[in-house]
Amino acid sequence: MSKRKLEEEEEVVESEEDDKLYLNRKVDERSHQCPYLDTINRGVLDFDFEKLCSISLSKINCYACLVCGKYFQGRGIGTHAYLHSVSCGHHVFLNLQTLKFYCLPDNYQIIDSSLDDIIYVLKPTFTVTEINELDNNSKPSIAYDGTSYLPGIVGLNNIKQNDYCNVILQALSHVKVIRNFFLLDSNLDAFGQKRSDLLVQRFGELLRKLWNPKNFKAHVSPHEMLQAVVLYSQKKFQITQQGDPILFLNWFLVSLHKHKHLEVKGPKGSSSIIHKTFLGSMKTYTRKVIPIDRSIEEKLALMESKEYGEKCEEGQFLYLTLDLPPTPLFRDEMSENIIPQVPLSHLLAKFDGITEKEYKTYKDSFLKRFVITKFPKYLILYIKRFNQNTFFLEKNPTIVNFPVKNVDLSELLEPESRKDQNACYDLIANIVHEGAPESGKGTYRIHLLHKGTGKWFEIQDLHVNEILPQMITLSESYIQIWEQLPSVD
Repeated sequence: MSKRKLEEEEEVVESEEDDKLYLNRKVDERSHQCPYLDTINRGVLDFDFEKLCSISLSKINCYACLVCGKYFQGRGIGTHAYLHSVSCGHHVFLNLQTLKFYCLPDNYQIIDSSLDDIIYVLKPTFTVTEINELDNNSKPSIAYDGTSYLPGIVGLNNIKQNDYCNVILQALSHVKVIRNFFLLDSNLDAFGQKRSDLLVQRFGELLRKLWNPKNFKAHVSPHEMLQAVVLYSQKKFQITQQGDPILFLNWFLVSLHKHKHLEVKGPKGSSSIIHKTFLGSMKTYTRKVIPIDRSIEEKLALMESKEYGEKCEEGQFLYLTLDLPPTPLFRDEMSENIIPQVPLSHLLAKFDGITEKEYKTYKDSFLKRFVITKFPKYLILYIKRFNQNTFFLEKNPTIVNFPVKNVDLSELLEPESRKDQNACYDLIANIVHEGAPESGKGTYRIHLLHKGTGKWFEIQDLHVNEILPQMITLSESYIQIWEQLPSVD
């Protein structure tokens, strides 16, 4: 090759490199000086809904228009996002997966620190220090729309009839161990995109939105979380049909427990964060009831037999079921039904190891008594209000009286376990049913303790109101979560 030809080729290469540098410099200038940033409307941005194109319904390469808030697919020529930009004059888009901003139809990336608040609303992040300070924060946050709210005390949309799910999700969001686990970035990033992974991923994302101190609005939609519930439960739990919170709670805790990423190591081996938080143990003593039509001699003989002797079984529980006494049939002088009241201690006596309760099967009857051998860190109490008779569902309206702080349950522990365990609890969540028992007629709401302020709040869908502690016990409590107090040496 001649020397002149080699020099010409080198000039061409240098010219091409100069062109690339010029183009890169030009793109870089545009990236940092986009003229359309002032068209962004944060008031319409809502990242709570499923991330799919509003036209093609595809989840692939989904972009949010930051001017109107709608989702569109792609950004190349002819894509839905490109056509929307050209036809509507909306130019700023956010890739919901990569969290990068783009200007369309010019198709260059926008780099500007003023957009960081949008990223934070889409994907809130928490440091270990921030997580540890959540329960000490007493200052309200101000949303973009000017609404004041306390992080964690946030309403959830009732899309149709999903309040039975909302109250459970809100209650679990105030269980410190569960909340802190899901807010930690390293835990949430470990979840994949399988169907089972999606359930815990969406739950973690919901908790982050509920505790986000920089929300654009003072409420959150659980739409994505509930979509995962419908999918993973194979439509057992719906958002268009009222359900039972205790059934949803039991299914949800069991589903989370099965997930491999929720395993935590302890001194006695690995377990899930769910069992570490809620699992307790008890002993059940059972004896078969001798038929009353037997003679005295036969009864004495049966009492000595193995079949009718008392048997002991050790088991575990995620929640304790409390049975209300039957509703009295008497009426007062105003011809109104008397609403009975019963102390919580009376219901808990079922687990004192002495009180026996009869359980009937088709052929036989059994007497059972229960005693607690180990209390969990967080104790869930389920007050059984509904009973299905031959014709319809009945509701027991009995009011349960209880203190909200420093409840000592040590008498329910077997004697040999009392010295080694702390059985004092504070109430942190109280789920209430209101209205008729028939499906679709009753509603659920929740009372939550905000530890930073020490105040109680009542949340029903999007409505959040402060409530006095003494008013909580006047409601028809259905499910309660109690937090174990620290041990005092």
